[in-house]
Amino acid sequence: MTLPKTPSFRLDGKRALVAGASSGIGLACAAALGEAGAEVTVAARRIDALEALVEQMTAAGMKARALALDVANVDATRAAVAENGPFDVLVNSAGLARHSPATDTSPEDFDAVADLNIKGAYFLTQAVARGLMVAGKPGSLINISSQMSKVGGLDRAVYAATKHAVEGFTKSMAIEWGKAGIRINSICPTFVLTDLTRSTFVQPDKRAWIEDKIKLGRVGEVEDIMGAVQYLASDASALVTGSALMIDGGWTAE
Repeated sequence: MTLPKTPSFRLDGKRALVAGASSGIGLACAAALGEAGAEVTVAARRIDALEALVEQMTAAGMKARALALDVANVDATRAAVAENGPFDVLVNSAGLARHSPATDTSPEDFDAVADLNIKGAYFLTQAVARGLMVAGKPGSLINISSQMSKVGGLDRAVYAATKHAVEGFTKSMAIEWGKAGIRINSICPTFVLTDLTRSTFVQPDKRAWIEDKIKLGRVGEVEDIMGAVQYLASDASALVTGSALMIDGGWTAE
């Protein structure tokens, strides 16, 4: 009898694009892919932060390069992906949140969040998939969604709406692109402590609400996302597409 062998989590020889890589979850995803051997293009609007990240990754023995990119600008995104691709792996971590009670949502805030979280994410994913199809290559595309794609939340009507939308187009794209060998999935984190979310955690009532909902009794750290990204990007998840990987400490279990 020959024992089966676990597929590799390595990404040697793969080219990855990580959007929203200048901080937080996106930065951690870039490091995770670099650790696994991928050549990582880190993209965001803040080129200075990206260059600092590339310096750190290179010093750690990883292969990385910086790309200034505003995902909300569809034409610029398409051009950048066409010029720098094809990419075997995409992690889209670019996102925006403007929280308020639903009765106070302004059209300006709605448009800003939707333009990046839905429209930008959609057309970035489309651009990377087109590049793979032209090259005749398979690939793994990963959208950083949210547990709010499955539930609602205080002051989060717009944000939750955009993440529900991400889940919808992720599933539809998985159906369309499966025969081309292009897999597409989402990662749905709970509240993760980053510089961008720190203002929420310093509010005692909101922190208490969060910690009560997370069954494991702690908030997320960026390291909690890194293994999931390596898994979905690699051959270890070769039969996984159209799925949402919940990293929510049990929030949505009830």
